[in-house]
Amino acid sequence: MRIGSLAVCAVMAMAADIGGAGAADKSPSAFDHSFQSIDGGKLDLSQYRGKALLVVNTASFCGFTRQYEALQKLWEGYEAKGLVVIGVPSNDFGAQEPDAEGEIKKFCEGTFGITFPMTAKYDVKGANAHTFYRWAASSVGTSAVPQWNFHKVLIGRDGQGIAAFPSRVEPLSGIMIDAVEKALARK
Repeated sequence: MRIGSLAVCAVMAMAADIGGAGAADKSPSAFDHSFQSIDGGKLDLSQYRGKALLVVNTASFCGFTRQYEALQKLWEGYEAKGLVVIGVPSNDFGAQEPDAEGEIKKFCEGTFGITFPMTAKYDVKGANAHTFYRWAASSVGTSAVPQWNFHKVLIGRDGQGIAAFPSRVEPLSGIMIDAVEKALARK
């Protein structure tokens, strides 16, 4: 009987360990996560506590890459009101972000004049997805799981997930502006 109980405990422990990497993240808020910056330092989301975040997985060689320009305009228009746009380069979709961080940064700054924070390259889907993306899926739901490049996750000033927008939703579209303004109006 005792051996049976030990066997059950061992199986449960292995199952918990197996689920660790791909399991949903149960962190209380987005502000509990951090990335490596594209410059190599730490990009801790807690530094943005009290601000709304728009986290976008990006790629340099995608049909949606032109959205960088609109994301920069959104950042410039709403930064003073409390919005932080964060770009997360990812090679998860069609291998459309093959370059190293230095080349990505050079491209973004040189081609689109990007000044909003950018992270190092990360997986945004699957078992190796960054913890922020696992948290977003558990917070917002399956709509927060990127299906392609330039998927957007909107986080409220309280660090809670509000909504997710697929790649086709333009950063300066009415639906996006409305959602951003509502997020910024919440205290």
